[in-house]
This record gives sequence, structure tokens and C-alpha cells, in this order.
Amino acid sequence: IARSARSEDTVLIVGETGTGKELVARAIHDHSTRAAAPFVAVDCGAIPGSLWESEIFGSVRGAFTGAGHDRAGVVESARGGTVFLDEVGEIPLEFQPKLLRFLQEKEFRPVGSGLPRRTEVRILAATNRPLEAMAREGRFREDLYYRLNVLRIDVPALRDRRSDIGPLVRKFLGEATGANRRQTWFEPAAERILEEYEWPGNVRQLQHTVQRLVALHPPGPIS
Repeated sequence: IARSARSEDTVLIVGETGTGKELVARAIHDHSTRAAAPFVAVDCGAIPGSLWESEIFGSVRGAFTGAGHDRAGVVESARGGTVFLDEVGEIPLEFQPKLLRFLQEKEFRPVGSGLPRRTEVRILAATNRPLEAMAREGRFREDLYYRLNVLRIDVPALRDRRSDIGPLVRKFLGEATGANRRQTWFEPAAERILEEYEWPGNVRQLQHTVQRLVALHPPGPIS
């Protein structure tokens, strides 16, 4: 993360759901020379296919029904900062060539505009899907995959870094007990159970489990 923060290259962050890929992206941004500029996260799975171009590149007044004024897209809103494309494997194939061109040229054209514009942002992307295999199968553009995969950070699953579980449990316990205003703690045997579990939902599942235990357990030790 520290080495990636010193670079200006595109970073592909790979890991299972719940491992903290957005936290990695934010750490890269916060430790870079762009820290004072915007960090704009995009949930690629939440944008309908027809809205991708206007969401990322913006639109001009009259571009379509209801467009009563110019609207800045993500890449313009994040000027000088970082754009984080979360679950980049969800980007529709028809938009991928336009994203690739923007990555290469730093040039884009808002919907309804005949004139290109330029902006300067850094792109970070994350995925829990096998993009390389998807590229071989024609479900993701190969040239876009290689353009995103300049620097790569693989975020390990929580079950592969069990020494992190204890500190995370204590962090989440402190947050949950403060929010619920109650004195609750884990007995050593209970903490060992948490450390031995496989956590298919990774850190997010662990956090929600601790929150639920604190909320539903009476004050005192959790056995």
C-alpha cells in the first residue's frame, strides 16, 4: 500500500467480499500526494447499463429528457484526486472501450457534448471476480484488464490472517459497547472460537457478528 501510494499508476485491488478493499484504496489515496483532493468511490454494480456514460463522464443541458442543466460526472468531480471503481468486473462491455480510452488519454466527452474535455485523476479499481479468466472468456476486455492491472494488491481472506482476528474483535467490541453504552466483553474461550472460525464473509461478517452479540447479550462476559 505504501509503495502504491507513492506511484501514480493504476492499482487493481483483488480480494473476497468483506476483506476491506475500499479501506486499501482509501489508504493509498490518504498516503499519496492527492490526499487533499477528492476520493470518489463508485459502486459499479449499482449503476444501470444505460447510465454509465453520464454517471462517469457527465452530461450537458438538453442531452436527454430531464437534463435541464450541465451535470459533472465522476471523473470531473474527482479532478486532482482519486476515483475508486469498486467491483470493476460489473462494468458493462459496451462501456469498457470508453473507460479504456479515458485511462489512456485522460480525455472524455460528456453525454450530449461534441467537444472533448480533459481531467487529471488517478484510478483505483477493486474486484472479487477473476478478471483474467473473464477476459479469456470474452466477458471483460483484455486490454482494459491489463490497463487496470499495472499495480496489483491481493487482500488475503480473514481466515488466512488469523492473527488479525483478536485485534479486530477488540476494536469492534469497543465500538459496539460504546454505541450501546454497556459493559460487555469476551471470555478467552469465546475469543478463541472467533479466532478459529472460517469467516466466509471476512472482516465485514466479523464486525457484524460482534455488533449483534453486544446488542443482544446482557451486560457482562460473553462466554
